[in-house]
Order: sequence, then C-alpha cells, then structure tokens
Amino acid sequence: MEQVRQARHVAILIFDRVEVLDFAGPFEAFLSGSNYGRDFNVFTVAEQDGPIHALGNLSINPAYSFRTCPKPDILVIPGGPGTRTEMHNPVMLDWINKTAGEAELLLSVCTGALLVVKAQLADGLKLAANRLAMHELRAIAPESAEIHEEARYVDNGKIILSAGVSAGIDASLYVIGKLLGEERALLAASLMEYDWVRS
Repeated sequence: MEQVRQARHVAILIFDRVEVLDFAGPFEAFLSGSNYGRDFNVFTVAEQDGPIHALGNLSINPAYSFRTCPKPDILVIPGGPGTRTEMHNPVMLDWINKTAGEAELLLSVCTGALLVVKAQLADGLKLAANRLAMHELRAIAPESAEIHEEARYVDNGKIILSAGVSAGIDASLYVIGKLLGEERALLAASLMEYDWVRS
C-alpha cells in the first residue's frame, strides 16, 4: 500500500517592518498549491510570541515563535525595511542558519537576501534581490557569490532567491512546481487568478 506523505511545513518568517506582499504572497501561493492542506502546512513564525508590525503598521500575530515552531521543510524569508535591523540580530541570523541547514528548501524574497548573506548561507550562490537593494547586497555578499541583477528568481538547488514583491509569488509557484510538478503550480496560479512569470 502506498504511503501517504505528510504535508511539508512551510514556515514564513515575519518581523517588524516586513514587506506585506513579500510574506503574504508566498503564503497565498503555498496555500493555493497545498491541495487543501494535504501537501503544505503553511504558517508564520517570528522570533517572539506576540504581534509584529509589518509595513503600514499592519499587525500580525505569528502562529509560532522560534521556540515553539515545528521543524520547517521550507523556510521563506521575506524582505522589507525590517531586514536592515534583523541583519544585525544574532538570534535571528543563528535561527535562519540552523533552520536552513535542516530544511529541504529555503526561499528568500526581495531584501530577504540580505539575511541569507548575513546568516552565512551565500557562499558560492547565485543571488537575486530587489533591484533597488543591489548596492546593499553587493556590499555584503561574499566574493564567491554571483549577483543576478535582472533575474526574477535564481535556483541554487536548496536555496532559491527572488527579486522584489511579486517575484516572490513567481518563485513560490516555481518551488511548488519543483516539488509537486508544474501542473500543481499552474493550478495554484489559476486559483489565485495570477499571471505567473517564469524566470
């Protein structure tokens, strides 16, 4: 008898001054591609319990803290102005490094790439980020990394990085296709009435 695979845990990292669509877009994409929760269990995680305030002062209650979070199979790291604070937060960077090491995939959106670099995960990678943040990425990227300024997303195998905002949705659909087949990704895009732009 064929064994049913447990739903992959998709942890969407949130923090103060996170870009709303950077986390909400991937959340919606993985939810739409989850086959009613059978294939992806999508949730938010923050360093601490209690509300965080995204851009526009949108208040969000994370489902989990670092302490209580189930082990993620997929970790999504969004961007936004808050990354400039979090890239100097050793607790955040240590959690990202440890979680990425144990996860199946890591996906960064926009300036989430800054956290990937500061968490010591970018050696030898192809990198992408919001075009307006390329100077910040260049300033901290390791010499072994290769920055792709025009890419909507780049696939390094385990670590996938995407450009700003809507590119995070495109990359999330790409990840769904990579894991569950293109037909599932196309179905998710259709459910969202989203015009998927492939890299």
